Amino acid sequence: MTATMDQTPLSSDPARRVLGLDRYRLLQGGLFALRTGPFLILLVLIAVVSLTTPVFPTSRNIGNVFSQTSVIAIVALGQLLVIVTRGIDLSVGATIALSGVVGAIAFEHTSSSVLVIAAILGTGIAVGAVNGLVYVYGRVPHPFIVTLATLSIVRGIALWISHGTLISGTPSIVQTIGGGTRGWLPYSIFVVAGLALLCLVLTTRQVFGRWLYAVGGNPEAARRAGIPVRRVLVSVYVLSGFAAGVGGLLTAGLIDAGSPTAGDLAELDSIAAVIIGGAAFAGGRGSVINALVGAFTIGVIRNALNLHNVDAFYQLIAIGLIVLIAVEADVLRGALEGRLRVAQAVRSG
Repeated sequence: MTATMDQTPLSSDPARRVLGLDRYRLLQGGLFALRTGPFLILLVLIAVVSLTTPVFPTSRNIGNVFSQTSVIAIVALGQLLVIVTRGIDLSVGATIALSGVVGAIAFEHTSSSVLVIAAILGTGIAVGAVNGLVYVYGRVPHPFIVTLATLSIVRGIALWISHGTLISGTPSIVQTIGGGTRGWLPYSIFVVAGLALLCLVLTTRQVFGRWLYAVGGNPEAARRAGIPVRRVLVSVYVLSGFAAGVGGLLTAGLIDAGSPTAGDLAELDSIAAVIIGGAAFAGGRGSVINALVGAFTIGVIRNALNLHNVDAFYQLIAIGLIVLIAVEADVLRGALEGRLRVAQAVRSG
């Protein structure tokens, strides 16, 4: 008799149906909170900082936040594409430095702004291509190894060709893009908006975007489905290198020089931004909007701590703690999604 009652379908037992519905709604609510968490955290953070620091919500300071966060945001867009495919790019900070140095050296030999910009962006693309090709066709077990190596190599090249010193001078157009403003808005934020829009279209409206998430979700299944997995993987590292090149362009324009030490820890900032935004190292998950939210969360935290005269090393501690919380939230989100699928199956049964 007891066995018969235990096997009663959910739909035929009112008490169990109500209990199951409450549990289902609770799971849905928890999952919604986790998915919108990065955006809600940013809003709460902005509200708290605005209340504690009257300077924060002023247009001038907002412009500073945009300017300080632009490079992180752009590099995070490239890092997002890599992480979605279960990869990682540790070379982006060094690429920012090398591209700026190459641009400054090019400016010493030519007055053409087009050639200088091409040299900067081309350097980023070249580093990204090396990362992708060595990882894919060199059959390296994980991109961590390749990009860790190129981080050291590229940073070393930047120091070598610059003799370890700042190389002053960039074209006026580069200075305008990197450090110019329109009113209180920096031009760099328009670059962020433009690249974010292109990235959004690429990931949501193009076949390449579907390939991207398919490769990250299950590479073997993607291969069997006829998706050119190798080309997709090489492409995302080239795009990440391009994003780092744009970051190098903005940095060089902001300081009007090529610096071999520029982009220090940019790789960690970009990874943190993507993870705070809800992407998963396991691949197959992540969005452009959330990556930007993660980048601006880092920017607001740093700006707030600066306004409160907090030592810089506390910024690293704060961002590290937030990354740990974001990773744990991703684990919890995965568990809730699994339970929600089970609950949906029980309800439909």
